[in-house]
Amino acid sequence: MENKITQLRKGILELAILGCLSKERHYGYSLVKTISGDTEIDLTEGTIYPILGRLAKEGLVQTEWVESSQGPPRKYYTLTLKGEESFRVLEQEFRKLAAIVANAQSAPDRRARDAGDAHPVLSVTKETNNG
Repeated sequence: MENKITQLRKGILELAILGCLSKERHYGYSLVKTISGDTEIDLTEGTIYPILGRLAKEGLVQTEWVESSQGPPRKYYTLTLKGEESFRVLEQEFRKLAAIVANAQSAPDRRARDAGDAHPVLSVTKETNNG
């Protein structure tokens, strides 16, 4: 089960990163803070950077070093045109998949319905007249 959760998180995190970058540029730590927000998700820069590296190799994000008044220069990430298109496609697909899950959860519980609608069984036997 842990592997399934890990794979699900990776895909969702990639979409979340693309979503954040579709609005504005970010550096690693700002992505962590923006994505995790007030949730209980244990998200670190060590989780974000491998995804950012892969997205850069795929040509979906570009990087730029920017001087910071609060310390060393920061590496900012922005979406490329290819990244913007990828985000649009993936977001649409995610919404479809989320709707499937929501529909499945809101469907009536067949077990409860079958138990509540139980019909008595009528047994019919043929009488024979032997004489």
